[in-house]
Amino acid sequence: MHDDHMPQLDTELVDFPSTDKLGIDKTSSHKPRILLLYGSTRERSFSRLLVEEAARLLQHFGAETRVFNPSGLPLPDDAGDDHPRVQELRELMMWSEGQVWCSPERHGSMSAVFKAQIDWVPLAMGAVRPTQGKTLAVMQVCGGSQSFNVVNQLRVLGRWMRMFTIPNQSSVPKAYMEFDDNGRMKPSPFYDRVVDVMEELVKFTLLLRDRQDYLVDRYSERKESAQELMKRVNQRSI
Repeated sequence: MHDDHMPQLDTELVDFPSTDKLGIDKTSSHKPRILLLYGSTRERSFSRLLVEEAARLLQHFGAETRVFNPSGLPLPDDAGDDHPRVQELRELMMWSEGQVWCSPERHGSMSAVFKAQIDWVPLAMGAVRPTQGKTLAVMQVCGGSQSFNVVNQLRVLGRWMRMFTIPNQSSVPKAYMEFDDNGRMKPSPFYDRVVDVMEELVKFTLLLRDRQDYLVDRYSERKESAQELMKRVNQRSI
């Protein structure tokens, strides 16, 4: 039963949830588009190797993948928004329907290389939010024993970027022992977990991608838009 005594609520702008609005009749037929980011520019970067392994799995599960190489990306605010690498990153953000973030752990935190990539992406570009409503899987590689510092931080970052972070995640300890000389991940329970995470990411992306607009449609933003529209109408009438 709806409460009729809520004086602060603009009831004309409230959209009561309903399964009729989920867009079930709208089903995209293209492959899920997944962008993968990693956090090291080293020649043998284990975050890159893990992302490349993840990309192979995603392609096996029917997704289209693109991996962004952070080498050459300037520090945030150290170049203009028109820098070619910045433009490339933002275009990939817009292209994607889901993302994989993987960073090494440096001093108990994500790497500066990884954070710089996210810091180049604004919450809004004009009227478009480049990350809102997209799915996200988080992973980390460790030089020593297993840690979850980075994946926890990436979850916070994903929430701030208004993304849907899937429940599963991957943390690979002693990553230098988990890849062979060809850069392929060796069979292990850690590899199996990566399979689980990528499978789950594709499933969530398929479930959410045609319903993003409805799921992220917010009362507060509808109210703000209505007030801005009314303001413009009043200005024109003066």
